[in-house]
Amino acid sequence: MTDSASSDRAMSGAAVSFPVVPRREKGYQRAAVDTFLARARGAFEDDADGVGSADIRAASFPLVRGGYDIAAVDAALARVEEAFAQRERALVVSTDGASAWVGKARTDAQVILDHLSRPQGRKFARTGLLTFGYRIDEVDHVAKRVVRFLRDGDALTAEQVRQTAFRMQRRGYREEQVDALLDATIDVLLAIR
Repeated sequence: MTDSASSDRAMSGAAVSFPVVPRREKGYQRAAVDTFLARARGAFEDDADGVGSADIRAASFPLVRGGYDIAAVDAALARVEEAFAQRERALVVSTDGASAWVGKARTDAQVILDHLSRPQGRKFARTGLLTFGYRIDEVDHVAKRVVRFLRDGDALTAEQVRQTAFRMQRRGYREEQVDALLDATIDVLLAIR
């Protein structure tokens, strides 16, 4: 099945049904997922403002026993995010031209490269002495992969970036800064797709 067919199915009017985890396991709260996806579907079908690819990426849901399977919901959200990103790209290209879209993607990529050119262990602000943040060595490893993608054209997908997870350490990198850069990387990946 093509990506656009998956995107069309993800945003179709048909209700999406997800597997439910056993009662002893935790999954996403069903009502929260259903409400969010209904809102996203409505915005997509009505071509309304208020929900965009960044909102889909930032969606989070409470964990409850017997909820929806996390991996299944996350996979569906990735398809929905890509559908919104494709529509956002088409809108900019139709109003401002393809060169404006490419120019923005290049500018965003350069901002990411500039940020990641900082020395290892100093790419992001660090948490306080008694607080935890992302493990520095793990973040720096992912940062190298992003740089190799942007500078050298090495393979990297939005899904790989979405699934990135870091362990925690005292005086680690500040989570919100790392997460913002990963979000910007996903934006670039979706823009050039």
